[in-house]
Amino acid sequence: MENHLRAELTLSGAPPHGTEDLAAFLPELARETSARILGARGTGGLTTWELVGDRLTLVLETEGVRPHQLLLALVKRIGEELGRRWKVGVRSLTVPLYRLHFQLEVVPTAPIGLPLPHRLHREGPSATLELLDLGEEAIRENWADRAVALLKEKARHQSYAGKEQYWALLTASPRREMRTDADPTEAMLARNWIRSGPTKGKWFLGPSAAHLLRTMDRIAREEVLGPLGFSEVVQPHHDSFDILLKTGHLEGLPGEFYYVAEPKTRDPAAWERFTDLVKITRKVPTEELAGLVTGPTAVSCYAQCPTIYWWLSGRTIANDSLPLKVFDRSAVSNRYESGGRHGLERVDEFHRIEPVYVGTKEQLLALREELLRQYAHVFDRILELEWRTAWVTPFYLQQSGGVGVEDADARIKGTIDFEAYLPYRGTREASEWLEFQNLSIVGEKYTRAFTIKAQKGELWSGCSGIGLERWLTAFLAQKGLDPRDWPARFREYAGEMPREIQFL
Repeated sequence: MENHLRAELTLSGAPPHGTEDLAAFLPELARETSARILGARGTGGLTTWELVGDRLTLVLETEGVRPHQLLLALVKRIGEELGRRWKVGVRSLTVPLYRLHFQLEVVPTAPIGLPLPHRLHREGPSATLELLDLGEEAIRENWADRAVALLKEKARHQSYAGKEQYWALLTASPRREMRTDADPTEAMLARNWIRSGPTKGKWFLGPSAAHLLRTMDRIAREEVLGPLGFSEVVQPHHDSFDILLKTGHLEGLPGEFYYVAEPKTRDPAAWERFTDLVKITRKVPTEELAGLVTGPTAVSCYAQCPTIYWWLSGRTIANDSLPLKVFDRSAVSNRYESGGRHGLERVDEFHRIEPVYVGTKEQLLALREELLRQYAHVFDRILELEWRTAWVTPFYLQQSGGVGVEDADARIKGTIDFEAYLPYRGTREASEWLEFQNLSIVGEKYTRAFTIKAQKGELWSGCSGIGLERWLTAFLAQKGLDPRDWPARFREYAGEMPREIQFL
């Protein structure tokens, strides 16, 4: 048999005549339950059982269907029968051993671990996983199948280790004359437009830089979102763990969040020692602080779409409201970049507009073309950038730990990246271009996860992150800081620049 499970039931009392009592009904009860649960999907059932006092041990073996599905049904029937005959119940259920045999799609190249007590045996693609000492929650919540899925996922990831993100060129703008080859961050620092923030990966934008950032915001709203009928929403800045479990972010990129903790109390007496230490040492007593705050309760997310999906969760959207088109620009995005930080274009805190759209497949495919047209209008005629688009690994696979979609047939869903040439990085051919905009259709992934329904048919969704610092970096890297070198349409939007502050 492919699967072997040994379960131990603790009863509220022993049957009056012990094994003799159970033998009168348990084998037939097991056969009936197996026939009902397994049906035509698989074979197997209860192979052996033993009663010692109030401890009942069951051994199940199945093929085609996992035995824990049969176990739960059988335990329920046993409890009903024991209660009816002798008023005895099942107090607890544990599974000391759960053995599962399966085939790996990819042969792993290195050891694979799990965060559960286990043993893993493998010969080529054939694997046998033994899960040890599982509790009732693990059985009811189907940890076994999730463990198998995780092992397969880790094996696939090993095969992709070292591979670059999938990338395929779609379109390219005309070659443009570059007005500068300076790093825009360094140029703005030299003119005191910006200053590195008091904590890592954050910047203080002075009047000139802030003015240009807000100009980019206005262009995005007035030239892209407004003409396409998007409406603004204002959402909370903190995402609950429940939301991110549904989107997959906590599985894929947990090391990129800023986590949110809360004070355990506002009582000044509880904080007295902490404040006294601050007054005396002029330092933050972090060990003392750790006892006064909770563990993380939420995250400050780098994307706005998860909370927008939460807002729509469990609702049915009227046909007249489709396609639903909204955007948020109130939430400051936070993403821990560690050693990947660079200048203003790769930071831990940034400003982002995120349009989210929900509708039928046909509506979203049409909207994608409209968004592509409006973005091209902005980048070609207002910012006059040198840019290109490419199919890439979809963001929702990256953020949930996925490995990519390289099948052209799958591109009806997926992500398009917009990339800008940065002269200060080198030649067009050899340097890395900046991803400064994206556009995604994710199909039914999130509408199903959040139970977002239409009056009729299935809903798809998508989003398009507009990173304002990225827009600004791409523009200044090609045009420089002198307004005389900026395109006429952009100068109209920017208007008069703020008077620069002089520092002595």
